[in-house]
Amino acid sequence: MNTQTRNRTRTLRIGDERVNPGERKTIQLDVASLYDYTTLSIPIEVVSGVRDGPVLFISAAVHGDEINGVEILKRLLRSAVLSRIKGTLIAIPVVNVFGFNHKSRYLPDRRDLNRSFPGSPTGSLASRLAALFMNQIVNKSTHGIDLHTGSIHRTNLPQVRASLDDPETEELARGFGVPVILHSRERDGSLREAARKKKVCTLLFEGGEALRFDEHVIRVGLRGCLSVMRHIGMIPRSRRKPKRETRVFVAEQSYWVRASHSGSFRTLKNVGDHVEDGESLAVISDPFGKDPYRVSAEEGGIIIGMSTIPLVNRGDAMVHIATFSNSKRVRREMELADEDYF
Repeated sequence: MNTQTRNRTRTLRIGDERVNPGERKTIQLDVASLYDYTTLSIPIEVVSGVRDGPVLFISAAVHGDEINGVEILKRLLRSAVLSRIKGTLIAIPVVNVFGFNHKSRYLPDRRDLNRSFPGSPTGSLASRLAALFMNQIVNKSTHGIDLHTGSIHRTNLPQVRASLDDPETEELARGFGVPVILHSRERDGSLREAARKKKVCTLLFEGGEALRFDEHVIRVGLRGCLSVMRHIGMIPRSRRKPKRETRVFVAEQSYWVRASHSGSFRTLKNVGDHVEDGESLAVISDPFGKDPYRVSAEEGGIIIGMSTIPLVNRGDAMVHIATFSNSKRVRREMELADEDYF
């Protein structure tokens, strides 16, 4: 569907609050009450332009311990360019307020919110929160960006994940401007899948690890969000010509290298490294350092994720590798992009 036909910047209503064109408002969307009847709410900032344009939601902390996105949105909301916005930005820095306050990925019922969409207003706590988010945020948007990190004890290379079967989604993913895009179909129950079914073009950004701020990842994510906003016409393009355009490479496949032995391991590679077929990635050994076992790549590619805890049982995922037609070129582009960020 053509983006221009979906522009719908008029008075926006979220919960009991109304945001008119030209207004900027902080909204607390009530979710539930705690045991002591203290109200828990989702913090939302709405920035509405005077002129019509897309309605973009950017969400973070759908998993409550994935906090890089919280900092990305803090910095985005302080950006002076928002004074010239066309359309509406809906920023939700903490979706899973329960998990965020407990430094946990999950909700109190131990459910994963990102497997609970589109939810139901009469279902479990996770299902009710998902339904509320769909009704109040997604259904009023034309585009979305969902910010994530690796799960606990895992770190991810900055990357965009998107279903590239849809041309508009692919165009948006390339507009984010990171070198690595992983062609990733939506998972059942995910926010991205539920948004797609509502015809809301949505990207997932991954980078860093849970419960840690990573300055590089934050800068990459911030630049990517601004790039998407320029790409869909929400903010003006920069007058300064970029040093160079970031080349984007799509990984059609990825795989996890798993431990075939239990023990502790010493890593030989880092996230972002290019590896060849059969190249050593880590060494697993027993507590005495005896009988070391080398873990090797099954196919050449770029390391896009790794375990950060050096203790493994047989079968545990250790290294996540994305495959490309020319991974050496991808690595070179990543090095050039890193120079641009710092």
